[in-house]
Amino acid sequence: MLIIPAIDIRNGKSVRLKQGKVENETIHSDSPFETAKLWKSKGAKRLHIVDLDGAIDNSDINIPLIQKICNELEIKIEVGGGIRDIKKIDFLFNAGAEYVILGTAAIQNPTTLKEALDKYGDEKIIVALDVKDGKVAIKGWKTVAETSAEEFITKMQKLGIKEFIYTDISRDGMLSGPNFNGLKSFLNRGLRIIASGGIKNVNDIIELKKYEGSGLIGAIIGKVLYTDNFDLKKAIEEVENA
Repeated sequence: MLIIPAIDIRNGKSVRLKQGKVENETIHSDSPFETAKLWKSKGAKRLHIVDLDGAIDNSDINIPLIQKICNELEIKIEVGGGIRDIKKIDFLFNAGAEYVILGTAAIQNPTTLKEALDKYGDEKIIVALDVKDGKVAIKGWKTVAETSAEEFITKMQKLGIKEFIYTDISRDGMLSGPNFNGLKSFLNRGLRIIASGGIKNVNDIIELKKYEGSGLIGAIIGKVLYTDNFDLKKAIEEVENA
C-alpha cells in the first residue's frame, strides 16, 4: 500500500490547514520543492500536491512551482486544486504530472471530466471524493453541494472513473484517526480508493492496509509528517513488513 505525503501549497509555501480552513493555516516550509525532495529521500514513491490558491481562488500563482517539482523530481506526482478545464489538465500532464485530480469540475462540468477520461484514461484521472456530513464539498471545500457522496461516486463510476481519493473533511488535519466506517462504504466496488484525512500514526496506516484486498491502494498523510513521533522512512518500512 502506498504512503503518499501531501504537500499543500498556498502563496508559494508548503502549509497545512485544519478541515480545509485557511484561518487555521500553519506554514511548514518556504520551499515546497525542498519538502518534495525530502519526502522522496525518505522513500516516498508518490506525492500528493494540492494547489490551495487554485482550489480556493482559481488562481494560477503556484503553477510554475508545481511545474518545477514535476519536471525536476523523478517521482510520481498527483496534482489537484483548481483544475477545472481541459487546457489546465493538458498543461499539467505536459509539465510532468503522473495523475490529475478533479473535484469541482467533476460536479459542475462532467463534460470536461469525460473529455479528460477519454484522452488520458482511467489510470491517470482521479476524482476527489471530499465529504462533509455525507455531502460532497467543492471549490476548496468552501461549498457543500446537494449531491450525496453515495450519489456522486455512483455517477462517477458510471462515467468510467476508477480511482478516487476519499477525504473526510471533519478529520482533515485533526490527527483524530481515519473515518473507517465512511471509507468502508466505498470499498468492494471494483474501484481504487486512496484514504485521506485524520491519520495520526503508523498504526492507522497498518490498519488501513487490511483493506487492500477491498480496493484500498494508498493513504495520504499530511499533518502527521510534522509530528515528533512519526518518521516517514520507518513508517514505509513498517507498513511494507506488516
